[in-house]
Amino acid sequence: MSSLPLDQVIEGDCVEVLNRLPPDSVDLIFADPPYNLQLRNELWRPDHSRVKAVKDDWDQFQDFQSYDTFTINWLSACRRVLKASGTLWVIGSYHNIYRVGYHLQNLGFWILNDIVWVKTNPMPNFRGVRFTNAHETLIWAQKERGKPYTFNHHAMKSLNGDLQMRSDWHLPICSGSERLRENGAKAHSTQKPRALLYRVLLAASNPGDVVLDPFFGSGTTGEVARWLGRHWIGIERDPRYVELARRRLANAPSAPPAALTHTNPRREPRLPFGALLEHGLLQAGQSLYFEGRPELAARVLADGRVEYNGMRGSIHMLARQLASAPVNGWQQWHYHDPHDDSLRPIDHLRQKLKSILFNQREEEG
Repeated sequence: MSSLPLDQVIEGDCVEVLNRLPPDSVDLIFADPPYNLQLRNELWRPDHSRVKAVKDDWDQFQDFQSYDTFTINWLSACRRVLKASGTLWVIGSYHNIYRVGYHLQNLGFWILNDIVWVKTNPMPNFRGVRFTNAHETLIWAQKERGKPYTFNHHAMKSLNGDLQMRSDWHLPICSGSERLRENGAKAHSTQKPRALLYRVLLAASNPGDVVLDPFFGSGTTGEVARWLGRHWIGIERDPRYVELARRRLANAPSAPPAALTHTNPRREPRLPFGALLEHGLLQAGQSLYFEGRPELAARVLADGRVEYNGMRGSIHMLARQLASAPVNGWQQWHYHDPHDDSLRPIDHLRQKLKSILFNQREEEG
């Protein structure tokens, strides 16, 4: 294939299809490979009803060696199509994730995190011979160690109630109206919840990026990619699932571009403190007050430094000296707002100036 088949479900073996795609062309891969569960016995509930376990043909392997060969082949094919800045997510259980991680490292991937998906509503262990399997593991790895990669840290923090998101994700399994069914039965035995894919794609890709899923199944990755304004490519060898995913995605909504914006303050253009003076939002000689200690009043100097008790420096340097700790001067120093007779962080003026400059650019454009 000379170009990427964007926003399509491709029927076929993932290795064969991946080897036809252009190299270094994909931003993010999410892989939910067969787990090689090795189930031999029927599972029964206490009420004598049978549990529909994962016993599909696609999860059957002759032995560990055949599973290892399969794993090396699809990981190698994924590595070829990933951009140098691209990352790979793989999800698995204790049956396979350690073997996958071993081969992944041997192929040159660099592991960034392992995420524990803690299932808030796991299936009990009905036989009572082991602990209930209440989690799965995701490995997040970059193609080349040290290369820049996408991590929308601030989007994750915002999604998590303005707290830094941890590596334990407490999310329910796919159930209820979200679970796709055909004739009353589960349409796919290992359908993943949308919430899980939402976090993965929001964390590690940007609008317009290409997200590829080599084990597309029922199409959850594609559906969430549409929600978030990402292009997607799904590869699936089972014609039943191909048809299921195509029907699902034909009706999947997409968000308007304006709703997809998420900013990373580290990548925004930097505004020096002195710009507030240049644009008249502060004046030389004006007082700034230290957070929580308004008796510590510094004086703004014409060159963009501040002065307190004979000490002169940037807003950050002086704040660190007074706090005896690493602090952010934009938040630490406050100015007097005459409109409501209150003290506000000078970051309020910085955001105001950013808005002014943005509107000016829009008018010029």
